[in-house]
Amino acid sequence: MDDIDFTTRTYGTSGLDNRPLFGETSARDRVINLAVGGCTSLIVLVTVISSFVFPTLPPRPLNVFFAVCILLTCGSSMVLIFWYRQGDLEPKFRNLIYYMLASIVLLCLCANLYFHDVT
Repeated sequence: MDDIDFTTRTYGTSGLDNRPLFGETSARDRVINLAVGGCTSLIVLVTVISSFVFPTLPPRPLNVFFAVCILLTCGSSMVLIFWYRQGDLEPKFRNLIYYMLASIVLLCLCANLYFHDVT
């Protein structure tokens, strides 16, 4: 049988190309993704809990509605993240995911300021 060397990839170009394929990420990218996702998840969790607890029990319907809107926004981001991790989206969509997560964090900030009556 032929000894085929799969360690070098040319992708139809004249030179070697060491760029990662879809689904392959560096350790640095994985750490950044986990840090951004973890911080966003923690902030959303605090916001959802705050919507039910503050200012008093039982919760205000407007606070719960605000939390539901935030969770719906998180749902669309989670779908994009799932598709990105499956390799169905191009790497350029990572910036869109970061933008959406930053928007969610800012929305949570506004919600928490509203829940705690900060003026």
